[in-house]
Amino acid sequence: MKAVVYDEYGRMPSLADVPPPECPDGGVVVAVRATGVCRSDWHAWMGHDPVSLPHTPGHELAGVVASVGSGVRDWAVGDRVTVPFVCGCGVCSWCLAGEAQVCPDQTQPGFTGPGSFAELVAIHGADTNLVRLLDSVDFVTAASLGCRFATAFRALTTHGRLAAGELLAVHGCGGVGLSAVMIGLALGARVIAVDVNRAALERAGSLGAGTVALIDASVEADVAGLIREVTDGGVHVSIDAFGSPESAVASVGSLRRRGRHVQAGLLLGPSSTPPIPMDRVIAQELEIYGSHGMPARDYPAMLAMIADGTLRPADLVGQVIGLEEAGAALAAMGQGSVAGMTVVSLEAGHPGEG
Repeated sequence: MKAVVYDEYGRMPSLADVPPPECPDGGVVVAVRATGVCRSDWHAWMGHDPVSLPHTPGHELAGVVASVGSGVRDWAVGDRVTVPFVCGCGVCSWCLAGEAQVCPDQTQPGFTGPGSFAELVAIHGADTNLVRLLDSVDFVTAASLGCRFATAFRALTTHGRLAAGELLAVHGCGGVGLSAVMIGLALGARVIAVDVNRAALERAGSLGAGTVALIDASVEADVAGLIREVTDGGVHVSIDAFGSPESAVASVGSLRRRGRHVQAGLLLGPSSTPPIPMDRVIAQELEIYGSHGMPARDYPAMLAMIADGTLRPADLVGQVIGLEEAGAALAAMGQGSVAGMTVVSLEAGHPGEG
């Protein structure tokens, strides 16, 4: 099969012929129809999140079940599916409680094994991890859900507990950040979007009805102070959707008393220990959460809001490219936020319909 492969960290990935994956017991092989290009894949490619080399990246995917392993109850060849980027083992206490996103024996396509920048990808624990796609959701849209959109949805609804009328600050307007802006507006929040990329900020401001204030962090030294000033004390919820010491600290500093910070952007290597102002956290009783995706069992609420048009993740897709372009698109992720998500389509002509 065709797959994108790199054999050294930081070396441009290339399209190659590789053996197809074997179907695991309890799992399936999915014929990939579309897969997202995510900053998390870039971190692995750079060696910040080490993987076994040579390696095929890709963890945001949608497609059709091509083969089914022994012991799978709920899935058959031909089913249209997507999958969270964290796949639980299905048998541990966390998985049985519905918290597969923190499974200690989790697998992640594109990290613990070959990923979805390929024609076929193996998925473990199918009955725990697969999500059935609504016929109204095309494959390109579905591929944008598995990491960035789902992460933002759970970050704001489960951890942030964002309510109508509250103030939300979104630090970083890449895939997670734009998703958070859209979801925040849909939940009735007033949103402040922060980025250094003018095109990304303009994209955030164009996402629909509601209040979206834009802050260019490249010219504003004290982002947190400005947000507290314009909001008369800070926001109720703030999310670091980029993942840097500066954006994490600014997100915490943006909060009003009893506010909630959610860390969704990855902080790895030397960046993993930002100087969080714990004196402020204690004195103002701030809440700090990490957000590691969303388990398959929580997808129905998000999919229902997509089905009724409340959420429009297709609007966040900036470009659709072919598999042969995926390596260059991955390398470009290191240049900061881009105006919309990049999705790789493996269907002829790169259509958006599944």
